[in-house]
Amino acid sequence: MSLDPKDFASSFKGFMETMSSQRVDEDPHFLRKLRKHFQQDPTTFSVVSEEFPRYDHSNVFLAIEEFTAQPGRSAAILGFLSDLRGFHSPTLSELVSSGSSGLYGRSAPEEGPVQYVNVFLDGDRSLACVQLGLYLISDPDQPLAVLLRPGDYSSLRDNVFVEVMAADRAAAEAFLASLRASIRKMNVYRNHVLSIQKADSYRGGLEIKFHSLPQVKQEDIILPDGLLARIHRHTIRFGECSQALLAAKRHLKRGLLLYGAPGTGKTLTAMYLATAMPDRTILLLTGRSLDLIQQSCNLARGLQPAMIVLEDVDLVAEERTRHQGCATPVLFELLNEMDGLSEDVDVIFLLTTNRADLLEPALAARPGRVDQAFEIPLPDAACRRRLFALYSKGLTMKIESVDPFIERTERASAAFMCEMLRKAALFAAEDGLPIVVKDKHVDEALRELIVSGGAITRSLLGFADEQKCE
Repeated sequence: MSLDPKDFASSFKGFMETMSSQRVDEDPHFLRKLRKHFQQDPTTFSVVSEEFPRYDHSNVFLAIEEFTAQPGRSAAILGFLSDLRGFHSPTLSELVSSGSSGLYGRSAPEEGPVQYVNVFLDGDRSLACVQLGLYLISDPDQPLAVLLRPGDYSSLRDNVFVEVMAADRAAAEAFLASLRASIRKMNVYRNHVLSIQKADSYRGGLEIKFHSLPQVKQEDIILPDGLLARIHRHTIRFGECSQALLAAKRHLKRGLLLYGAPGTGKTLTAMYLATAMPDRTILLLTGRSLDLIQQSCNLARGLQPAMIVLEDVDLVAEERTRHQGCATPVLFELLNEMDGLSEDVDVIFLLTTNRADLLEPALAARPGRVDQAFEIPLPDAACRRRLFALYSKGLTMKIESVDPFIERTERASAAFMCEMLRKAALFAAEDGLPIVVKDKHVDEALRELIVSGGAITRSLLGFADEQKCE
């Protein structure tokens, strides 16, 4: 029996339409979702991606949230239910692939709950951030699909990935540019006290730790007349005049060195400066982060105005002629980073040392590295009298005269004066409550710290021996 060509064509057309309809029904779940979202086939769309360090996870999440909250925009977040979870995060390219497109030929991911992870911030705060989720963003200009996902466990980089799909590639690139701008503007680390350390993960990466410093008032800083004002001018006042200085083509990056005997108040002065500049991000270079100087400086550049604090710099910045372990590479990197920052970057390098004589001359003298050095001396008689009054606050004092104690503490540091009054309060408490500090208690405290404590106690508390003062 012969088949009419017209009947054959009609039957073949119907067959193709049926197969096409079934193909759409058999397409992976997320491909159907994306096709409906874009109102066209997304399989030919470009995907633009960007990688962010793990410590910026909260910043990335908040930036996406800010973008979707703008007037005229809305977003639905889809999660994943897949046996690949934890070993391989799906990519946007995989989501628009038809048929079995999973890793090792497994089926494509299915929709499930959105995965969140708590990211800890300053204090007791935490933020629940999307760890793996697909944002279907409706926008007045054109829709976007944004995938926020972690790196694969097989990867050596513990980072966060953002993939963007749009009909127009320029729109995807504009989204990522907006994301970067939002991260700079609303960074969760800005105006906090931070330190960087290597993550414990086998994949490496960095962690940023929040710190809380005591709130030190200006009246708590007992220094010779005019010294604190000069430090204030080189740090706080400098920052207040930053715009005028830039307009006058003066560079903003600067360094200062606080040097002096142990216990004289270098650390307390640094904490006061951090308190007095609440709009400045403070980065502490501690023992665990001394090999992360470059990363710390990069972070300071992004969070400026900022201040990098490196205490006891003599431990890592001894003269190059002193070959002791790995101190020299750390010194070289510190010098390079101080030189490498642009002149318009508002970053302060605050260094402290007990041994300025050991420092590399280029670090201590060359402008642009350390612009000014301030000696924090042992307190003179007038300062010791003020320290005695400061550390007596909160105590009931019945002292006939403080003059003998001021004389006997001639070579004492501020730290020694503080411990002397604390020890005196302890002796007074042993005599009965309420605590009333008398001359004999201060005398006992002095005797125990200077005589009974021995040379090591005196050294720890910054009480200079006579031969060291000659």
